[in-house]
Amino acid sequence: MDISTKTAAAINDPSLTAEERLAILQQGAVGIRGGKKKPGAGEINNHIHTVYSFSPYTPSMAALKAWEAGLEAAGSVDHDSWAAAREMIAACGILGIGGCSGFEIRVSFKTGPEGKPGPFAARKMNNPDSEGIAYMTIQGIPFTAQESTAAFLKPIRESRLERNRRMIQGANAVLAGSLAPIDFEADVVQGSQYLRGGEITERHLLAAAAKKALARYGRGPGLVRGLAKDLDIPVDPKQEKLLADPANPHYLYDLLGVLKTGFLPRFFIQPGDDECIPAKTAVDFALSIGAIPAYAYLGDVKESPTGDKRAEKFEDAFLPELFEELRRLGYKAVTYMPPRNSPAQIARIQKLCAGEGLMEISGVDINSSRQSFNCPEVLDPSCRHLVDTTWALIAHERLASVDSTWGLFSSANSFSSLSLQERIILYAKAGKSLDLHHPEESVPRLIEKFHKGRFL
Repeated sequence: MDISTKTAAAINDPSLTAEERLAILQQGAVGIRGGKKKPGAGEINNHIHTVYSFSPYTPSMAALKAWEAGLEAAGSVDHDSWAAAREMIAACGILGIGGCSGFEIRVSFKTGPEGKPGPFAARKMNNPDSEGIAYMTIQGIPFTAQESTAAFLKPIRESRLERNRRMIQGANAVLAGSLAPIDFEADVVQGSQYLRGGEITERHLLAAAAKKALARYGRGPGLVRGLAKDLDIPVDPKQEKLLADPANPHYLYDLLGVLKTGFLPRFFIQPGDDECIPAKTAVDFALSIGAIPAYAYLGDVKESPTGDKRAEKFEDAFLPELFEELRRLGYKAVTYMPPRNSPAQIARIQKLCAGEGLMEISGVDINSSRQSFNCPEVLDPSCRHLVDTTWALIAHERLASVDSTWGLFSSANSFSSLSLQERIILYAKAGKSLDLHHPEESVPRLIEKFHKGRFL
């Protein structure tokens, strides 16, 4: 499939509506079955960020990039927002690949049983910025839960908005005398998808500061000198080489990596309880709507693939204790990223998941133009089962959107007596049998096959 530069730009235009982008994608996808898709090997990636949090890609463009990379399935996961879901899944349908969705939030592990301080209150889990605060995802959300999901996220988004506003005040105090002040409404809110249900993240704040720096210093060595001299922001040799090249197509994202480590800590404000709700509250909400709550494993970091995390220790020192807590809280899954973890880390996570009866979900968080959509690591024999869990997730999402009793973890499910592994294999077969161009329309036929035991 050939997509012109003009068409691609429109598909990736965040100022258009989702319906407009999908219509343009549909026009560009005429003759898709005879297109030039890269031969697929079965790769998946169901943790792609879109413009509804921070990313170079609209949901339609994220799906197109996944298709061009030869992925068989792709999914969106945005921070504090599920606004990309319908567009992402519809775009995947247009392109004939599996589609799924979810969102990512930060939750508090500071309180343990009976309201007492928990064992993780003063520990860094998977969040480089905060102790006792962890990232988790809620995935496989039925479309019937759209309103309740928006209501659940509303106070979280509002609390984060006010914290972001206060952080910009702090950023402007640091920038005073060196760069033009950042206008929160004009430079941050209007530069995001917040008013369309998206979220404003720390990267949005850094992007606003980056644009002020570029306006003063331009691209190239002058920017590096300005950052060091006027703002006391260090730039290591590797980053300096990237920023010295004015033609660098990833310039903004490379600059964000510098600002995240050298500038953000100077005005960062820790999130409060209204923004980072108790983990148990988030898990209970996910289960109440038939979704799948998953802890996002990071593991000790030796080198950051995106250049915005320093080497640091996280959960590896207390994993067994953490998994016991995940079971107590009611988590159903752990999501992790094979490209970012060592074989030893992955083997340990897999063993703990098996021991606690937790589903394994995989996906690499795409939020920079430098990142590849491919994830060949999932095709390694040690991770190949993660392809099946993705297809099981897709089947769960489509089925639960029609009838909640068909959710993968529903106690009313006809297959609830089967082991988790048996249910995943069953649902993976069902997901792969969907008409990927019309997944919702093929659900009744899927349910009929379930009733007849066709996937057993």
